[in-house]
Amino acid sequence: MQEISTLSRGPATGAHHTRSGERREWLLFLLLVGPNLLLFFVFTYWPLIYNGYLSFVRWDMLAPVKLWVGLDNYRYLFTSANFGRILANTLVFTLASVGLTCTLGLMMALLLNQPLRLRNGVRSIVFSPVMLSGAAIGLVWIYIFDPRYGLLDVFIRGVGLTSPNWLLDTRWAMPAVIIVYVWKNVGYAVVIYLAGLQAIPRELYEAALVDGASTWARFRNVTLPGLSPVVFFLVLTTILAGFQTFDVIKVMTNGGPVNATTTLVYYLYEEGFVGFNAGRAGVAAVVLFLMMLAITLVQMRYTERSVNYA
Repeated sequence: MQEISTLSRGPATGAHHTRSGERREWLLFLLLVGPNLLLFFVFTYWPLIYNGYLSFVRWDMLAPVKLWVGLDNYRYLFTSANFGRILANTLVFTLASVGLTCTLGLMMALLLNQPLRLRNGVRSIVFSPVMLSGAAIGLVWIYIFDPRYGLLDVFIRGVGLTSPNWLLDTRWAMPAVIIVYVWKNVGYAVVIYLAGLQAIPRELYEAALVDGASTWARFRNVTLPGLSPVVFFLVLTTILAGFQTFDVIKVMTNGGPVNATTTLVYYLYEEGFVGFNAGRAGVAAVVLFLMMLAITLVQMRYTERSVNYA
């Protein structure tokens, strides 16, 4: 009878040990992952949530009390005469900088992927601006763009043209900022493209040559499909970085002239840290976040379908 009783308790005891083992595994998981999740919430999600709250209040970041105003900050921003131009500046700067960075980066990577002399040294030179401070680069380029004594003016006058007043002309300020941003970041695209080019199997190019494919045909049918994951990654990361660009704009133009280079992130800075209006800055941050989220979701939903991971 005792043996039968012991056998009858066997499955229940085994299940109990299984549940105890699962609890210990979950406890170990929480002990290992919990601190990281806590830090991630404190430094990522909580600021996002708190910023959303600030967009509904009026607060100068000094007063002990925040005044709840509901949607007033949103109404102010969306009815502002400058908001449309700020959005347009943000889109123009981002799309132009991303397009030029990715296109020039691909062209330079294709060139630097060839067996040229001093190739490694040139690669280092191309990548070096990425490591420099955007503020320092902006200061240097202010002198380069100087319409009287700048280095760029020397080349422009050399071909019989007159240098525009780059940073004080509303027509040329945005192109000037885009040029500097692309110059600083194109090296990053080159390095990523080079890694992608070197990962493409050489056998594919050899097979294309055997089939009599031209240079353009090899580029279109072998290089581009092989680079599609790299292109997807670069476009996504450079768009997000472009939306958040601040240092170059701050140093070179201060958002001017006449808001010609004011983007959403610079408007956020002006409202929050110059005007001490946390509510309006919060609205700008919410709009910027939603734009970045929408673009990311669209890319993940539609663009990734054409990516070839094989």
